[in-house]
Amino acid sequence: MSKKNKNKLDIAAQQAAENAAALEALKKRREKEHRKMERSKGTNKRVGKSWKNDVGIFLLLTVLGLFMIFPIYLSVINSMKPVNEFFIFPPKLYVMQPTTDNFRDLFKVANNSWVPFSRNIFNSIFVTVVATFFEVIFASMAAFILAKCRFPGVKFLNQVIVISLLFQSTVIYIMQYIVMAKLGMINTYSALILPLIPSSMGLFLMRQSISQIPDAMIEAAKVDGAGLMKICWGIVMPNNKPALMTIIIFQFQAAWNANGGSMVYDEALKTIPVVVQQIAAAGIARQGAVYASAVILMIPPLAIFIAAQSQVMETMAHAGMKD
Repeated sequence: MSKKNKNKLDIAAQQAAENAAALEALKKRREKEHRKMERSKGTNKRVGKSWKNDVGIFLLLTVLGLFMIFPIYLSVINSMKPVNEFFIFPPKLYVMQPTTDNFRDLFKVANNSWVPFSRNIFNSIFVTVVATFFEVIFASMAAFILAKCRFPGVKFLNQVIVISLLFQSTVIYIMQYIVMAKLGMINTYSALILPLIPSSMGLFLMRQSISQIPDAMIEAAKVDGAGLMKICWGIVMPNNKPALMTIIIFQFQAAWNANGGSMVYDEALKTIPVVVQQIAAAGIARQGAVYASAVILMIPPLAIFIAAQSQVMETMAHAGMKD
């Protein structure tokens, strides 16, 4: 065997060993994190130094949990109250005469508008799905570039992302309106979808999660001839499912509750939140229908969060970690 062929075999063997070592390190790290989370769920590990501390922490978490769930409870209770119970003072935290008339009134009023309520439901689903899909695609690719590629200005861009977390989208609302008006996007689906796609929070979470991927794995893929798109979607993203689920949940909630009332004037393009605002404008007589709509609006995001809450917790646990 020639010396040249021998060197090629040595390089190939070394690359294979590096790939196997990187995959094994990632596997061990994931297993370690999983065992750590499982131990934290166990009952044998003491939280405090004594049972008094454990009881105190349990009571504190219970109070905080009840405080957080109280708005959901209040919305459900009010959605089942008849109109006359809204005038009782002081307000009751329970229903004296439960009824489902509020839900029937909601669909009756909504279907009596210029367009059927099913059209508004379609608009909300369409806008939510499209905005979530493109937000996940763009945030994933941008986070991969910012986390694993070195180019001039990358540190400055990362700092801009962190600073942008301090600002609400309403800060640039006027500029968004001017740009979309110049481009002729007012009163179209684009006016509802495009402002929802960029998300500094989703980009930040994805960048922090991708930074946990070993650089050796990416370098090995480059040596094997894989391009950036192949590395991003074939290697990096399959190992970042918790972060992907997290931004899907956040984006779904934001898009589902977005109304865009000042961007869209056509009744056939309005979403469910806009219809709810129109119903609420009728006054106290429609408050029952408003509370019923609030319950309906919270069901899809709540169901998705409950189904994937473990993934969200894992992403939040690693959002501030660095190698």
